[in-house]
Order: sequence, then structure tokens, then C-alpha cells
Amino acid sequence: MKKICLIYTGGTVGMVKSEEGYVPDSARFAAELAAIPDLHSPDAPAYDVVVFDPLLDSSDMAVHEWNKIGSAIAERYDNYDGFVVLHGTDTMAYSASALSFMLEGLAKPVIFTGAQIPLYEMRSDGRDNIVTAMMIAAEGRVREVGLYFGGKLLRGCRATKSSSDALEAFESPNAPLLAEAGIRIRYLQDPDGTLPKSPFRFQPFADVPIGVIKVFPGIQFEFFEQVMTDKLKGVVLETFGTGNVPSSQKALLHIIAKAHKSGSVIVARSQCAQGQVSLGTYATSRALVDIGAANGGDMTTEAALTKLYYLFSKGLDVSQIKKLVEKNLRGELSE
Repeated sequence: MKKICLIYTGGTVGMVKSEEGYVPDSARFAAELAAIPDLHSPDAPAYDVVVFDPLLDSSDMAVHEWNKIGSAIAERYDNYDGFVVLHGTDTMAYSASALSFMLEGLAKPVIFTGAQIPLYEMRSDGRDNIVTAMMIAAEGRVREVGLYFGGKLLRGCRATKSSSDALEAFESPNAPLLAEAGIRIRYLQDPDGTLPKSPFRFQPFADVPIGVIKVFPGIQFEFFEQVMTDKLKGVVLETFGTGNVPSSQKALLHIIAKAHKSGSVIVARSQCAQGQVSLGTYATSRALVDIGAANGGDMTTEAALTKLYYLFSKGLDVSQIKKLVEKNLRGELSE
């Protein structure tokens, strides 16, 4: 029998109502999990539950918590056939992207899931999400970090949250699904293509100063100059279209050039959900090429941000980081 490690970090799936709003409740979560009939079926995998303390709303997830999840998996890696991480939806795509990078040489399923409606409520989507994620983890055909939600299995570093209230809350705008769950689970990609070439290794993230700046019409970049110091190691710049920025904003180019010269890595990605950055296609993006910005291709913001954390945490120099930002490491971008 396959054995799965279920890691509960917090989030809506195990929350209950309180006077302050929804809050995590470990005892109620344990009771609701035990009451799911499908998990007692002869076809269900065996599983152990790890409950984090404290349990967190995913809005409070950051580098420390990504490391905690990664460490929990690394410590138990040889004892289980797969892992399911229950997580709040708001930052689930960030955490799934982070784990995609920090779990080097991963050869087992690590499936993130959660719920839009708590388990204790009648119409909870959490029951199906948990059961199906457990089955996917037990089948072992997806040997990478995935995100399962609302009948779709996405690559973790390609996922982004697209709806705050729909039960199909996540999308993978620039990459195909890994699997669809209908009457049966239908895998859409060849799992042999994801076999690692190196042994499993956990790379914790350093708490590196990294920022995200979204370009908008009329943005006054001079206000960002105090932020763009040599202490800021990386910046994800969300541009218009295929990498365009306002050509009239000379302050932007001055600030980015200054940041690049001081050792910051600037990664340009598109604000568009679908499509990719192609720096230099338009004159309004040529300046980013000239000042040394890296091309983020069709990465999500979540992937670009966590990839910077990963590369800086490996102690690489700026030239290596810029080169690897543009290289596909975990299926996070199309080369």
C-alpha cells in the first residue's frame, strides 16, 4: 500500500468561523478529515498527518514558512511515496513555485491543494480536492510539485490564482495541465520527462531583499529610487505587453540602470496573464535590454520571484543568476 504524508499548514480548508472571521482550528480540521469516507476506502492510500504550529492564513506565508514546508518534506522524503500540502489559496501559487525550486532532484509527487469553502461547511470543495490530491500523490505519475484544485492538476511553478470565489480558482495560462480529474484521473503529460538527473536535495531560501514593481500609466518612478538601493538584490518588473515601459519616463531607466550597476538582478515579465516578454521587439522595451534586464519569458510573477530567491540562496554571482533566470529549470518557462 502506498503511504502519503499530508502536511497541513493552515488556510481555509481547516478554518472555522469566529468573531474575528475565519480562523484555523487544528482540532476541527482533524475531526473533519477523519470523517471523509473516501479516505477509509480500501483503495485509499495510507497516510500520516503533520500539523504545523502555528497554523497560518496563507497571507502570512513567507520565506520562513516555505523553508518550513520544504524541511518537513526533506526530513520525511525517504519514508513516503508522495506528499500533499494543504495550504491557503491566496498565496498557494507562490508556495508551490518556491517548493518547485527548493526541492532539487525531486522524484516524488508533492501536491498542493486546499479549499475555497472550509471542510466543516456543507458545500466544501475541500473533500474532493484532498481525496484527489491524495490519489495523485499515491499514483506517483507526477514526479514534481503540482497544484491540484477544482479538477485540474497544474505544474506548481506555472500556477496562478485567477479567482477569489470560483471553485476552479487556479489557472496555468502559459503551460498545459498535468492532469484532469473527471470520472477518472487523466494524465496529459509523459511523466518520464520529469525524472530528475540528480539526487534529491533540499535548498533552503535565504531571506534576500527582493521586490516587485508593477508599471502603470503615469507611474512616477522617482518615488522608487530610495527603494532601489544596493540592498535590493532582485526586482521583478511587471511590464506592459511584451516588455514595454513608458519611454517618456527617463527616471525609470536611470533607476534600473543604477540598480543593475549596484548588483541587482532585474527580471522583466508581462502583466498579461498569457504570452511572454520579448525584450527589444518594440522600441519601448529596447532600453531594458540596454541596461541589462533579464528576460522573464512567460514565467508567472510567482515563479519569477521565487526563482530569484532560489538562485540568490545558492550563492551564485549576478552574471550566473541573470543567465539562469532566462533558463528553464523546472518547467517554469518556455525557452
